[in-house]
Amino acid sequence: MRLLLDTHVFLWAVTANRRLKSSTREFLSRADAVYVSAASIWEIAIKARLGKIEAEAAFLADAIHSSGFLELPVSAQHAAAVAKLPLHHSDPFDRLLLAQAFLEPLRFVTADSVFAAYGGAIELL
Repeated sequence: MRLLLDTHVFLWAVTANRRLKSSTREFLSRADAVYVSAASIWEIAIKARLGKIEAEAAFLADAIHSSGFLELPVSAQHAAAVAKLPLHHSDPFDRLLLAQAFLEPLRFVTADSVFAAYGGAIELL
């Protein structure tokens, strides 16, 4: 199984946040591959600059590989696929992540229940 982590799940994983349950950590460890999108680092960088979160984007970019995850670049095809998604969710970062998951294909791992409306390859925590 190949997974794509939602931004908050990636943050929880690399900061040992208790919101990421041990059963979820085990689930991630059993995956064939776990990806983190470049869009997640972009989102973190913007939110940190705006003071919405405390995070160092450069450190987290390095943490992708040091955590055993794989980086998923954003392609033009990923960006174009956003236009095909139903408008269940308006956050542009989340929509790009979801488009990447559907296009690759990857199971999208998130704690955000709004993604259930998309059906398919959503893994709700």
